[in-house]
Amino acid sequence: MSKQDIRGAALITGASTGIGATYADRLARAGHDLVLVARDATRLEALAAKLAANTGVKIDILPADLTNKADLARVEARLAEDASIDMLINNAGVALAGPFVNQDVERIEQMIQLNVVSATRLAHAAAKAFVARDRGAIVNISSVVGLAPELQSVVYGATKAYVTYFTQALRLQLSPSIQLQAVLPGATRTEIWDRSGNGGADKLDPNMLMEVDDLVDAALAGFAQGELITIPSLPDPADFAAYDAARTKLLPNLSRNRSAQRYGVAVPA
Repeated sequence: MSKQDIRGAALITGASTGIGATYADRLARAGHDLVLVARDATRLEALAAKLAANTGVKIDILPADLTNKADLARVEARLAEDASIDMLINNAGVALAGPFVNQDVERIEQMIQLNVVSATRLAHAAAKAFVARDRGAIVNISSVVGLAPELQSVVYGATKAYVTYFTQALRLQLSPSIQLQAVLPGATRTEIWDRSGNGGADKLDPNMLMEVDDLVDAALAGFAQGELITIPSLPDPADFAAYDAARTKLLPNLSRNRSAQRYGVAVPA
């Protein structure tokens, strides 16, 4: 596993509340300067003022709607041009509740834009900059939903499956220069539940609902240990290792010059 001593500034998306704001708190307390990105400038200003007063680190705010091309380009430029940034926390995301056929297709497209397109573009800008300096880290906030189609979160789950795969494949290309981590939360007490139309986190089984402080602290511990995939609620990492081993066992037979004998396709003469 690659593991680096990351000391520079961190750019955090979705930083005004929830997971992003908690990352900001923890990283500021650890001495990292911050660039905070979110749509809500008022919340960003309040968080930045509080953290700067409590920690003394330098904090810049960058209000941006990452579904807006011009705003996204400004954040990409900051990652490309600011040599003090060593870490990207790709956290901004949105979910939609309800059956696929009942969801508004425009909101579906917006979700894909935020969860997939913006995350990809920001990682691309960060990776190019970090590789040139031979240091850096990219943390992508994914979800356990991306591992479980049975949860029927059709598009949201698919976007998070993308984020996990993207992180795993990117590590193969960027390690050891760049440290990669995908964090896969389960249900976590954040505003995403209210915004998705699920009716709020309080309606969930409390035995399945993690507090955001616990989640981020576990994610940072996983990062410090050099984990590529961090599932904060998973007691035994060997379970995911077995899952991954079962997947890799398929690799030799995923592309062959003949269809499998079980299909009974006749051999051409």
